[in-house]
Amino acid sequence: MIKEAIILAGGLGTRLRDVVSDIPKSMAPVNGKPFLDYQLDYLDVFGINHVIMSVGYMREHIMDHYGNKYKNTRIEYAIENEPLGTGGAVKLAMQKVKGSSVYVLNGDTFYHIDYQKFLDIHYSRESKLSIVLREMDDISRYGSIERDDDRRITGFWEKSEKSGAGLINGGVYLINKAFFKKFDLPDKFSLEKDFFEKHYKQHKIYGILCRQYFIDIGVPEDYARAQDEFKEFEYFS
Repeated sequence: MIKEAIILAGGLGTRLRDVVSDIPKSMAPVNGKPFLDYQLDYLDVFGINHVIMSVGYMREHIMDHYGNKYKNTRIEYAIENEPLGTGGAVKLAMQKVKGSSVYVLNGDTFYHIDYQKFLDIHYSRESKLSIVLREMDDISRYGSIERDDDRRITGFWEKSEKSGAGLINGGVYLINKAFFKKFDLPDKFSLEKDFFEKHYKQHKIYGILCRQYFIDIGVPEDYARAQDEFKEFEYFS
C-alpha cells in the first residue's frame, strides 16, 4: 500500500480570482469547508495519510489552517519561493517522500478515483509512472493522449491537433521515486511537457482510464456546481 501523496497547491488561481480573491484556490470554500478538506478526507479513505503540500502563492493560508496534521493525516510542506512549474514542485516535494512511490494530484481538482485499483494496475504492469486518463467527447480544447492495448502511452498531442472523442490527462499520477530521481532535472520545469512527453518513448509510461466523477474548481462554473454536488458523497459529511 502507498500511503503518501503530493498535492500541488501552489497555483495562482487566475481563473477563479473574480470569485475567490483573498485565498489560494485550493482553499476556496465548498459548503463552508476548504476544498482541500475534501481532498484530504477522500485520500484518507484509502489509507493515504502522509501528504506533502506543495505551496507557494498565499501559502500562509494553507499552513496556518492545517499546521502539521489534519484528522488522521500528517502534513508536511514543500515551499516554492518562486513558481517552479509542476515538475519543479514535484521535484522539491519528492525530497520529503519516505516510501518508494507517491501519488501526485492537483489541489484544485477532485477525481473520484479508486486509488487501490489504480495501484493494482500500476503494479501489474511493473510501471514506474502511471497517469490517470479521462474520456472526453471532444478533445480539441485539450492536449490528448493515446495508448496501446496494454495501456502503455504511445503519443501526446497538442490542443487542436486532434478532435472528436478521446483521452486526456486526468491530472493524477503515481510516480516511483527512484525512477524520477535518476533524471538530471532542472529546478523549474513542466511535469507534463518536459518530463512525460520527453521520456514516454524511452520509458514505459502507462495511462489508466477512470470514468468516475471529476471536477475542476479552477473553472468558476464548476466551482459553483461543486457546492451542490459535493453534498452527495457520504465521506464528505
